[in-house]
Amino acid sequence: MRRSSRLPDHFESNPLSRLLAELQAAGAPVLDLTRSNSTACGFSYPEAAIRAALSGPSVLRYAADPRGSSEAREAVATHHGHGLRAEDLLLTASTSEGYALLFKLLGDPGDEVLVPSPSYPLFEWLARLEGLQARTVPSYFHERWHLDLGALESAVGTRTRAIVVVNPNNPTGHFLSRSEWAGLTEFCARQDLALLVDEVFADYALEPPVDRLPTALDDLDPPCPVFLLSGLSKIAALPQVKLGWIAARGPGSAASLEALAFLADQYLSVSASAQAAAPALLALAPAIRGQVLARLRANLATLDAALADRPHLSRLPVEGGWSVLLRRPALDADDTCALRLLREAGVLTHPGSFFDLPGDGHLVLSLLTPESDFREGLAQALPSL
Repeated sequence: MRRSSRLPDHFESNPLSRLLAELQAAGAPVLDLTRSNSTACGFSYPEAAIRAALSGPSVLRYAADPRGSSEAREAVATHHGHGLRAEDLLLTASTSEGYALLFKLLGDPGDEVLVPSPSYPLFEWLARLEGLQARTVPSYFHERWHLDLGALESAVGTRTRAIVVVNPNNPTGHFLSRSEWAGLTEFCARQDLALLVDEVFADYALEPPVDRLPTALDDLDPPCPVFLLSGLSKIAALPQVKLGWIAARGPGSAASLEALAFLADQYLSVSASAQAAAPALLALAPAIRGQVLARLRANLATLDAALADRPHLSRLPVEGGWSVLLRRPALDADDTCALRLLREAGVLTHPGSFFDLPGDGHLVLSLLTPESDFREGLAQALPSL
């Protein structure tokens, strides 16, 4: 059987995943410093309230609305504020599905979207599965990360349809500055491009610069089409509930939402239970986020203390998000270093190459890791760097 060219050539695991599977099969202890599943990180969830929210009588009724229920959209609009209205929103089963709908909306097969890098590797496949190409454009680091607007402008071609930015970035933690936002939106307007802004980590500011853009919703009237993506996975640390959303602003937003509703109507993938529970879960979210923020800050302080007497190691600023970039002497390739740490120290880290970080000399750690595991993992890994 002939397979679509949108799929990978093979489905083999990468060497790091293969080694991890071998160690786990052998029963070897592994300290995982890459954890991103919040439900497996020891947080205390209000179980009774969450169960009640997901088992209300309305979950037994099906009232299909391709934009999502008005009650859930009202709750999302209230959560975000900044003048957002229920009619500005469309619900999705996840942020990934939101990207898929937007790529269907904005491009034809063979078109491209630009993605500033470093960034999360999922974009390549989300675009490719829709017949588009995600073309990376390097950002640069000078005391903090910066968008290279000149490089983005040089990268625009006749088939470029949109730019994707993550605010704050995963894994660099870089918040867009207000000047970057102004330049980016003006550039997109001039080039007739849409701007997709992923803000799933926007509530997790750790070392925010004074000029940061907390959210794209600060701009009530952008000069280009802006689509903001978020969801319960990070806002409420509830990835299993599977509820995301797209907010549209700027020129043509009403027509875009109408077209997105048509696309969503072909799938109707958002469950009745997730929509019915949304108002209650969003009300519970601040307390859950408070636990997550406390964990992120505690682990960041632990890392700083561990690096204090190791001048050859450092970490980059963490403006926001769940990750930290550990900088090390580039004596070997990042993927080789990660394999060595897993094999010899029993510690799982991500090499910077997974996220398209330039050159070698970076490991990516998750600040979401339970504090005792994070402390022990650093104690085992840092002596080998």
